[in-house]
Amino acid sequence: MLKIKIFSVGGTIDKIYFDAKSTYEVGPPNISRVLSDLSLNIDYSVSSLFQKDSLEMTDADREIILKNVSDAEEDLIIITHGTDTMVDTAKALSAIKDKTIVLTGALEPALFKTSDAIFNIGCAIAAVQSLPANVYIAMNGQIFLHDNVVKDLENNRFVSINESN
Repeated sequence: MLKIKIFSVGGTIDKIYFDAKSTYEVGPPNISRVLSDLSLNIDYSVSSLFQKDSLEMTDADREIILKNVSDAEEDLIIITHGTDTMVDTAKALSAIKDKTIVLTGALEPALFKTSDAIFNIGCAIAAVQSLPANVYIAMNGQIFLHDNVVKDLENNRFVSINESN
């Protein structure tokens, strides 16, 4: 059985809400809880690298992600990431040529009933097992190559670059 390595770096997918007087904060990886509730027939492990909003992600953070992905013994990698700078991280990871890397996230926290997180995670799991080595983004029911995707802020979804023009 192929083993999938999952890295969590934060973003909305991991946001939690403490009480009515507080705001959302990035918490521990929600993907662990999501996957443990499912009857999956895959071998995976989850490592948390950061608990950051992607707007706070720096080039130094991307270097840490790049090093961890490069050093991982697994060739199948999923990264849960905030959507605002996911494309930037995907482009930084494009230097890795021998692994299938899929970034995904959510537009609402994974613990919300209306979240797209479970759907996006499922798409990422299917994509990482079936696509050739490269860097992809799995969002909104589509798989995008890292160099052909943008976040459409007006419509709050990801689209291919030629769709956004």
